[in-house]
Amino acid sequence: MAIPVSSSQRSERAGPIRAGVAILALGAAIALLYYGRIFFITIIIASMIAFLLDPIVLLFMKLRLPRGVASFAVCSIGLIFLYFAGLGLYTESISIATDLPAYSDRINELVDGAAARFERFETGIYRTLIPKRFRDETPPPVEPPPVTVTRGKRRGATPAPVQPQQPPPVQEVRVRQEPASLVGSISNYLSSFYNVVLMASFVPFLVYFLLSWRDHLSSRFLLLFPGEERDAAAHAWHGVGEMVRAYVIGNFMLGLVLSVASSILFASVKLPYWLLIGPLSGFLSLVPYVGLPLAMIPPMFAALPMQAKPSLYLFLAASVSLLHLFALNLLYPKFVGARVHLNPLVVTVALMFWGLMWGGIGLLLAIPLTAAIKAVCDNVGGLEAYGKLLGD
Repeated sequence: MAIPVSSSQRSERAGPIRAGVAILALGAAIALLYYGRIFFITIIIASMIAFLLDPIVLLFMKLRLPRGVASFAVCSIGLIFLYFAGLGLYTESISIATDLPAYSDRINELVDGAAARFERFETGIYRTLIPKRFRDETPPPVEPPPVTVTRGKRRGATPAPVQPQQPPPVQEVRVRQEPASLVGSISNYLSSFYNVVLMASFVPFLVYFLLSWRDHLSSRFLLLFPGEERDAAAHAWHGVGEMVRAYVIGNFMLGLVLSVASSILFASVKLPYWLLIGPLSGFLSLVPYVGLPLAMIPPMFAALPMQAKPSLYLFLAASVSLLHLFALNLLYPKFVGARVHLNPLVVTVALMFWGLMWGGIGLLLAIPLTAAIKAVCDNVGGLEAYGKLLGD
């Protein structure tokens, strides 16, 4: 006879099962994010670019252009801008390549000077720790007596020293290596970047379709949810869009401000390649936690061939630090911080997690991804507690 099972017992049995299924689902999601990182990174970057360009599309639509035509015009303008930016980067890179011997000589000079200083420092420590009387009492090395042999059986024969025999020289056997094929070397080098280049080639098309089909995608997405859940999904969609747009546009505008200020500063001290070094330092300053040391590397490297005094390096370090602190404490809360609302602990954990999953690009995408998750939690009734946990 079967024993009836009460609802409380069934819920107690179902609890561990649901927890196990949740753990397995979380592990599967993490594995999917890790092994499909190139695909997901491409989708996320294209979505961010679309959010960045969407206000310009709306501006073109006010001129009575259809969304498809406006999206095509905006994407074309963006590609033209990237072309000229790449052309300028290529020109500056060629100039830097011609000056690489000067940079190499300066770096070798600095390394040799640092090695000489370290050797003098080590010698000074040795003389300080070991008294002079112990250094003077060190006995000289004792050489072993030569080996002698007696020639003949006559008495009083003088023994002649025998010189030690030198071993025969070892002949080096050189194995001739066949020169590697140029085509094979290029193919091996490019094979590691094949997936990245392939996915990057889809970004312009993804951006265009996301812009031109935005209304269609949003309406069809909401049809996936029935009844009252549709309103929550609409609020979540709107919240994610506003947050991502505020984060991307805010960081872009902040990077432009830092780039212009850095370029003017570097041009004032006649730093080489300031047109390239300024924007590079400005946008590197936006990297979370490590932005300040990264922003200092380009101007310090560019100043190497100038044979400048230490005061120039101190001036560059101080000016970059002031710009970084000014942007972080005054501009960042106005441009970005008002829409993100993440507490510092969550930001740190997110940087660790996404950096471990996706490397350097994960550090750049960690904050917008976590803020998007928070926006979803804030607009879904059963997940509001998690949104408050992530918030500040």
